Amino acid sequence: MLPDRVVSGMRPTGAMHLGHYHGALKNWIKMQSELPCLFFVADWHALTTHYDDPSIIETSTWDMLIDWLAAGIDPSKATLFIQSKVPEHAELHLLLSMTTPLSWLERVPTYKDQQEKLADRDLATYGFLGYPLLQAADVLIYRASLVPVGEDQIPHIEMMREIARRFNHLYGKEKGFEEKVQQAVKKLGGKAGKLYAELRTAYQEQGKEEALTQAKALLDQAQSLSLQDRERLFGHLEGSDKMILIEPQARLTESSRLPGLDGQKMSKSYGNSIALREDKESVIKKIRTMPTDPARVRRSDPGDPEKCPVWQLHQVYSGSDTKDWVMKGCKSAGIGCLECKQPVIDAVLKEQEPMRERAQQYLDDPSLVRAIVDDGCDKARKLAQETMRDVREAMGLNYR
Repeated sequence: MLPDRVVSGMRPTGAMHLGHYHGALKNWIKMQSELPCLFFVADWHALTTHYDDPSIIETSTWDMLIDWLAAGIDPSKATLFIQSKVPEHAELHLLLSMTTPLSWLERVPTYKDQQEKLADRDLATYGFLGYPLLQAADVLIYRASLVPVGEDQIPHIEMMREIARRFNHLYGKEKGFEEKVQQAVKKLGGKAGKLYAELRTAYQEQGKEEALTQAKALLDQAQSLSLQDRERLFGHLEGSDKMILIEPQARLTESSRLPGLDGQKMSKSYGNSIALREDKESVIKKIRTMPTDPARVRRSDPGDPEKCPVWQLHQVYSGSDTKDWVMKGCKSAGIGCLECKQPVIDAVLKEQEPMRERAQQYLDDPSLVRAIVDDGCDKARKLAQETMRDVREAMGLNYR
């Protein structure tokens, strides 16, 4: 059984804003201390909707990486890389496309939804139809067990699982499997090999779950086995052949959805966002000029925080005492709108201060970011190459 591993990526389509931080990056920062994590810039995915003008992609890629580092992603804990620098993603995508039914791609909920939202672009391309398959390759190639997503992305994870299951069903019958199992048992040694056989019999013939647990623990502790042999013995234990691709699980993330300055979802395209590393004066101006409850025409008019976009920001940035102060002061006209906005301004600037500090070293010396990515690409590619060796062998493409 492979250790848990987390994989996630983002498309480089512009500057990152505080909505990205609260919606995804805070979860990444938490997970990097708990499990091995790989985070990648999905530059090929950006081409699915921006293929006619790719000029923004390179600049956005480096800006995004600096934003990640500024937010607190630690390259000593997580592996950071660029998708297109690991070409094995494309190879697995191609091979998976040979076996994935067209109907699976057409039924993905976001396919028609995105076509309607982006009606100004010609998205009648294979790249756009096939992006969930590329997304599956991005995860399956690292044999990731966990993918952090919001609820709207669960259908994508289910599809990844179906693709892995179909692949394993078609190609999981390894040539010479029984012989290789016997060789692996010998590597365990006489005593451990005999115990493995007894536990397998107890599980398969008598259905003893504790025997399965004991056998798995035995294999986990076996130092003499290669990764491939360990996988073979796990498969043999459960009565199946080698599992080539791992079915990932969705890890639902805590989604603190930060609203934009107008109360809608924060988005650069809506013009209602605050960039992760935005200039201090610009942040102050944007929040001070935010729309408020339309009923408060004059300072003396009472208002209703529930009808004010600023109140939504208080939900994210303010403690209970400040929220009580806002609720009472707004409804009684005891405080003005600028007074109400000040705690939000202070909290946003406080949040951004360490981000600007962390980013500065990378802005001063861009070679630091390049070095982190080069190292990350090397690590990611080694893992990807291991998977592709098994995939090619299973599909009869392992020419010698």
